[in-house]
Amino acid sequence: MSFIDLYISKPLFAVLVFIYQSVAFHDLGLSIVILTVLVRIVLLPFFYKGAKDQTIMQKLQPHIKQIQEKHKNDKGKQAEALMELYKKHKINPFSSLLLLIIQIPIFLALFDLFSNQIKNFGFVSPTFFGLFDLTAKNWIVVIIAAVFQYFQTKAMMPKQAGGGAQAQMQKIMTVLGPLVTVLILGNLPSAIALYWLTFTVFSFVQQIYINKRIAVDPVPLEE
Repeated sequence: MSFIDLYISKPLFAVLVFIYQSVAFHDLGLSIVILTVLVRIVLLPFFYKGAKDQTIMQKLQPHIKQIQEKHKNDKGKQAEALMELYKKHKINPFSSLLLLIIQIPIFLALFDLFSNQIKNFGFVSPTFFGLFDLTAKNWIVVIIAAVFQYFQTKAMMPKQAGGGAQAQMQKIMTVLGPLVTVLILGNLPSAIALYWLTFTVFSFVQQIYINKRIAVDPVPLEE
């Protein structure tokens, strides 16, 4: 038995069963939504820090480009100046990578849980309020998840004036995320799509909150 199975997948499944039997009125879909929210709350410090650092780094892009241009012939000074900038604004440029590393084993555990274990437990009705079967594909849930993925990605991107290369790249990233979401989730049980939809809605609300906080207390940029 792997580390993910023993220490992540099985405990999450036990929590899911408890929620199903005690909190969610024996509705598997509602149980998945509650479980997803609980996972996000537990990991909130990591997600919040990663999203906040990413947003501030986007706002610092003009200054980052200025440093890169100023020290383009001296990579050592460029790295030193960038690290000083990150230290000044209290951000970790690797927080997004750390967040990804944390998410991978959890997603793998949830993938196994929603793909295999819910089929074997014998839930009375593996549906979401009787609307759709969570063990089967459901394109409506996938499309709704992709729509929220679009808005969540767009909320993370700073507004760019004009039609430069960076603005074009942002447009591509805004569309690419939802497209990948559709391609992946379209071939998986709708339980996973429901998890991703709940996860994305939570992320979208969090990003709006972060954007408003940073707008109230803007990041100072040097002249």
